[in-house]
Amino acid sequence: MDIRKLTALAAAVMMTATCAVSCKKKEKDESSEPEPVTDVLGNIEEETVSTYPDYPISYPAIEKKPTGNLYEAEDAKLGKGLKVVSSPKEETTDKDGKKVKSDADTQPTTKFDPTVKPDTVIESYSGEGYVSGFKNDGSASVTFTVEAPTNQHYDLSFSIAADRFVNCDVLVNGTETAAFKTMSDSEFTLITLYGVFLTKGKSEIELRPHGDIKLDYLKMCDNTSLSEIKYSADKDLSNKEAGRSAKELMDFMTKNYGKYVLTGQYASSPKNEELDLIYRTTGKYPAIRLSALHTNNKTFDSAFRDVDACADWYRKGGIVALMWYWEAPSKTKPSVYAKDTDFKLSDAKTDIDIAEMTQEEIRGLYGEGKISEQCYGLILDIDNMAGQLTSLKNKGVPVLWRPLHEGYGDWFWWGASGADDYKWLWELMYRRYTNVFELDNLIWIWNGQSESTLVNKSTFDIASLDIYLENGKDYGSRYEQFLALQKIVGKEKLIALSECSTVPDIDASFRDNAMWSFFGLWYGKYIRDEKGEYSEKFTSKDALIRAYNSEGAITLDEYIKLCGGEKLIPEYGDEKPTTASSSTATTTTDSIDTSDASASESTETTAVSTD
Repeated sequence: MDIRKLTALAAAVMMTATCAVSCKKKEKDESSEPEPVTDVLGNIEEETVSTYPDYPISYPAIEKKPTGNLYEAEDAKLGKGLKVVSSPKEETTDKDGKKVKSDADTQPTTKFDPTVKPDTVIESYSGEGYVSGFKNDGSASVTFTVEAPTNQHYDLSFSIAADRFVNCDVLVNGTETAAFKTMSDSEFTLITLYGVFLTKGKSEIELRPHGDIKLDYLKMCDNTSLSEIKYSADKDLSNKEAGRSAKELMDFMTKNYGKYVLTGQYASSPKNEELDLIYRTTGKYPAIRLSALHTNNKTFDSAFRDVDACADWYRKGGIVALMWYWEAPSKTKPSVYAKDTDFKLSDAKTDIDIAEMTQEEIRGLYGEGKISEQCYGLILDIDNMAGQLTSLKNKGVPVLWRPLHEGYGDWFWWGASGADDYKWLWELMYRRYTNVFELDNLIWIWNGQSESTLVNKSTFDIASLDIYLENGKDYGSRYEQFLALQKIVGKEKLIALSECSTVPDIDASFRDNAMWSFFGLWYGKYIRDEKGEYSEKFTSKDALIRAYNSEGAITLDEYIKLCGGEKLIPEYGDEKPTTASSSTATTTTDSIDTSDASASESTETTAVSTD
């Protein structure tokens, strides 16, 4: 699939000062005797598990200061083979016969102007010329040495002209931190990376295009967009008849939104190997167990087993999150991938309002030929999954429910037929589950990830992104995608990181004002090696330990404590106690991609579109 990226990652470099943000979440025993290590059930662990101290939120002290500088490309460090190009200057004579340059041939100089907006077309280059001669393999680069007057976030704008779309990587002090795609109209255009964090003093900003471009200059000024991020999400659920357990969970999440990040881990099976691996590595369990319900038109057996595992996790005090890995209701080619199935959502769509009809009524429409076989197949699958979710409802389990994930893309069948069909299916499922099956335990997560696929805001409670990077890249906070998504859905919705390849940097999240409601680390190679042990391929062990023991993160033991100090439902059917709560890279391209690599084991990708 076509993986397009427009990212801007805040890079913490040259740490010269440190400030600590105090979080009053964890109140530990000051006893000199260490407590015995226990598992999630409170049993003494036979195998020794290391415990770690709380890590306070820490990042360089930020000093906001209006500033701006322009750095000409011809004055920067040029890679091998690059050259400075300028238009030839014709000479003429004045009235005294002296030779002078023609006004028509003298290139205008573009001075720094903080009011010039991104995507602004510049009539001509500034300074003495522009740099060209870049290679397709990205081997030639230009390195600007900039001077940051204070520790703060900066907007970096590159003036670039290109005859075709060219992918460009941006490195800050040697660390790859952002990527974007140029325009293709041959006009000099400002392409801006918002909110790149720099510490006071000199920093090197390197641009590596994968194709020839004309690079004129780099403009640096202080950032103001990160202050636009707000944490005023509405605690009221979209389902006005939501049950008590769902309301309490949503209340907890909104009260702690912007204060803490809930930890989450995907489980590949009911055995919870990944969650146990997190515990053995960090001394903590994640607060949220996430998993994918895998179904096809022949069996729901795997979904049955995972539903039981979800209920068990909730009994232990944790939060349950589910997505639906929905194989298309095709008799011959049941697959989640559009390329591997003959099912087309466009063939299933109907103008008849079937959302709240009984199955008998819908069967009658199918028998009369008024709806297609594909449409009838959708209803059967939706209703079968409703049975699984009803089982959790009957056990008092609230569910963070994320169906039709990554709906903006064309790789899954539910997104391959376009935004209108995707929205139709979303509404069909929402109304059927809410009004027909009365699933009052669902907290709906919209993962369409594009303004074009934005469904009715009254039909979801949380908006989320799936963000995957290639291994070895600094994940940071991903604030640029956070801000882009909040601009799409509004400040009344919680923003979550529903899938990720790497555990986000909690310190950077606080520094960049991008506190995701929760994150969910995918399974497989993103956490385990071939032997089932912890893999540092995407997240180093130290980074994982720091994240799970950060005072800015909520783990399972802390969640239980914040909910009253007891497991939420010790046995099925027991009454649950009341919960006690304690920048964007911009061009005129269609989307802001949030993945640098294929997602999980299924090559999923993700973007936030601001079209």
